[in-house]
Amino acid sequence: MKVTVNDCLQLDSFKNSIVVAGERKMNNRVKAVSVMDAATIEEAVKCSGEPGTMVLTAFAGMKNDVKLQCEAIVELARSGAAALVYFQRGKGYKTIDKEVTAAAEGAGLPLIVMADSDGRDYSPIIAEVMEHVLYGNNFENSLINNTIFHLLNFEKHANFQQALHEAAVNNEFQVVLLTEDFNPVFAVETRYQTTINEAIRRGREAALNLSNIYSLIDIDGVLSYWGLVEIENKKHYLIIVDNDDNYSAGEITKLAEIIQLAMGMWKYTPERDAKTEFVKALMRGNKSLAYSLREEAGVKAADIISVFYAKNIETRSGDEIIDKFMEGDKLNIIKIKEDEESYAVLMKGKNFDYLDDNVEKAACTQLFDTLKAGQNVRIFHVTGIDGIEGAGDGFRLIGETWSFVEAIFPYKRVFSKYELALVSNCINIQMQGGHLKKNYMDLLAPFRKEGDHKSRQLLETLETFVLDAGMNSGKTSEFMGIHTNTVQYRLKKINELLGAEITGNRVIPGLTIALALRRMEDTK
Repeated sequence: MKVTVNDCLQLDSFKNSIVVAGERKMNNRVKAVSVMDAATIEEAVKCSGEPGTMVLTAFAGMKNDVKLQCEAIVELARSGAAALVYFQRGKGYKTIDKEVTAAAEGAGLPLIVMADSDGRDYSPIIAEVMEHVLYGNNFENSLINNTIFHLLNFEKHANFQQALHEAAVNNEFQVVLLTEDFNPVFAVETRYQTTINEAIRRGREAALNLSNIYSLIDIDGVLSYWGLVEIENKKHYLIIVDNDDNYSAGEITKLAEIIQLAMGMWKYTPERDAKTEFVKALMRGNKSLAYSLREEAGVKAADIISVFYAKNIETRSGDEIIDKFMEGDKLNIIKIKEDEESYAVLMKGKNFDYLDDNVEKAACTQLFDTLKAGQNVRIFHVTGIDGIEGAGDGFRLIGETWSFVEAIFPYKRVFSKYELALVSNCINIQMQGGHLKKNYMDLLAPFRKEGDHKSRQLLETLETFVLDAGMNSGKTSEFMGIHTNTVQYRLKKINELLGAEITGNRVIPGLTIALALRRMEDTK
């Protein structure tokens, strides 16, 4: 349940309060309470500048400095504070200054004055607000009641998984059950702002220190709550994702308790899908787990040819293409799906036992080229790998680079380890910066005449020629919508400007990295 500033004003502690500014922001979310008696702006923001914080203050550290009070209000508002509650203390304190009220109104920060606050302590407000934030009115809460209704509906639902799925869909939350090795054994996904595997990757380190109290882990704005559960005397992790930040930590904890009780009532036992677990272990870089699962999953490490991540192949035509390639044991594919995203390991089928590596790689490439017929399909693959170690490294390379690869090569649909390796190098150069990056960017210095339209035109032509058209002048003219002769003329000018033949073996590697780095800069 979201608790707003307006909700807090209904509490007993705020009976004598007066809102003097920021009324249009009374629906600000309150997540915490802080006391501010700072003497500087920096200290005020450091101690009380967390988003969603209700700040209680008497301006003790800046009571005689109206300008400083105004600046503090502006900075607190900028940092995301929910409201500021002012306590007037004794004769040494003036009533709130009009300039302070005006600053709060301008910054959009609710300013609440506690009338007759002399001698009143902060603690009652802190206790009452935090109790409301953490626990709300659980017995009247629709999340709890609605979840109980679905989880105990034994007549409608065939099993625990079905009942929990219905509850999650109706209440906008997601649930993931992980083994102690962080391997998902059950998941209910109702939103795809972030994938489960991303949540596991980001939350794994923090989860190692979890207790039975649910801990909040923010993953790119998606709130996930992690806690420990015991199922058949084995430790598991339960993740609950609050899709729209609708619920308090107390409500999530209560929800988790209800889910655990329902597991027992349904006598739920987690199922093991060794093949899926094997792929997910590789995706997360857990090679030791992948080794332990390979026999149960029926995988021979020597048979692994390729790993890939793809978007938008989960269609009827995509399924038909994959089924065709698996016919007659030409290829063996273990694929898992997450919304419109797919992760897979490709292995040699029985009929490939006598073939050499080049033929096997060609079969994988043919599969990817056939799948890319879909307009929005994007495939990132590492083909020609060495067993489980190579498969894990391949997924890591894909995970680190795919978003940049798309930006650098916007016209491609299938990306091999060659594009991925190039982009990986660019990322490392970008991170190191300094002279290394400067050495590459200086290769493009001849095109940097400020305001020179012709120089920019030549640079765009070079970029398209090298990164998009595969150094084909005909394709370059198509991409740019200009005549081939114009492309040839510009390439000649580029050679003259650089003082080098751009297609030369000693020139193109450095030039390619420089152009890729430039595109990475443009995507920031």
